[in-house]
Amino acid sequence: MTAEWSQWPRRHSRAVDVVIAILLCGLATYASRLADHGAGQGAVVVRPASLAVFGLSALASFTLLWRRMFPRAVLVITTACGVAIGALGFEVSIVTAGAALVAAYSIGLWTPDLRTAKVAPVIAGGVLLITSLFHQFWPLLNPGRITLVAAVLVAGAFAEAGRSRRDYLAALHARAELAERTREEEARQRVGEERLRIARELHDIVAHHMALAHAQASTAAYLLRTKPDQAQEMLDQLAGTTSAALRELKATVGLLREDDSDAPLEPTPGLAQLSELLTSFERTGLTLSLSITGVPRPLSPGADLTAYRIIQEALTNVTKHAGTSAATVRLVYSRLLLTISVTNAGGAVPEPVRGEEDSDSQGYGLIGMNERAVSVGGHLQAGCRPDGGFEVTTELPLEPPKPPDDEDKTL
Repeated sequence: MTAEWSQWPRRHSRAVDVVIAILLCGLATYASRLADHGAGQGAVVVRPASLAVFGLSALASFTLLWRRMFPRAVLVITTACGVAIGALGFEVSIVTAGAALVAAYSIGLWTPDLRTAKVAPVIAGGVLLITSLFHQFWPLLNPGRITLVAAVLVAGAFAEAGRSRRDYLAALHARAELAERTREEEARQRVGEERLRIARELHDIVAHHMALAHAQASTAAYLLRTKPDQAQEMLDQLAGTTSAALRELKATVGLLREDDSDAPLEPTPGLAQLSELLTSFERTGLTLSLSITGVPRPLSPGADLTAYRIIQEALTNVTKHAGTSAATVRLVYSRLLLTISVTNAGGAVPEPVRGEEDSDSQGYGLIGMNERAVSVGGHLQAGCRPDGGFEVTTELPLEPPKPPDDEDKTL
């Protein structure tokens, strides 16, 4: 209820201006009857209402209806009417010059130019004060003049307070709009990042297991006629590969369902499962060699998963696209970095690289590997070797990068 009443003057500003104009005109006309013209010190003579004062007050009050649109012109007219009332022999006070004081408040509140808003009320007050001296010079500081000066100062103070409050509310509104836009942009960015992350996970899972399943199925078909025992063993491995693919897909898709209580809670892949990963590729006929230089150190969860997925995708590309059956995996631990290199000894360039600019159907293996490396603060390089073959090299930080807030605090 209080908030509704506080908004009423804003919603009915024209009615408020009409009421103020009527009151000021009536008060100024009534004050013209209480003029002291020498009847004695402190004596007040009640005279008939002056039509001239009424006309000037009515004109000044009428112009207040446009004080929001033309504050400068309204201040000039109301000040001139106040000076004219003083020239007729009546005392210039806060009653007879009330319209000028309201106009001084309005120009301080509604004028965009701050200098004009502060200087114009002072000039108008000074003009009215000088005019009052012609009516009665002595005593110089009588109660009427002191009240007039105080009224000008109060009008300026109220105008400054109103302007400050209006600017403050406008700043709050702009800040709220900016926060809303920023919140929406952050939400869209997080959704986009999550989609990319899920797409990379699905790509790595599907590409890896499908490549293994294809190689195992091809080997089993080749051995079926000549070596049925080995073909059966290869088919058993194929079943295990497809089962592992289904488990990982279910775990990944289960993260998208908040109510999926049946989603398997398997540990996130990392370098601890590197030997199992290499074994799965060796079952397809790929010859692998692993070398580790330096003292192995634990990585952050994000970097550990990134290292695993990059090795997995690089070996999948070797299986699918390189014309060789041998590859080398090297891990080099330094004080700050883990350098991973996956190299095939020879053969054709992987197809996603050779046709990357010509077609979008070649896959997103290298793009996904690069995005993974960048997401944890590392970088990746991939290209043909001078002596033949292809090499994927990535450097990952052993410690997670500091958030921007922590870096600002250290500065």
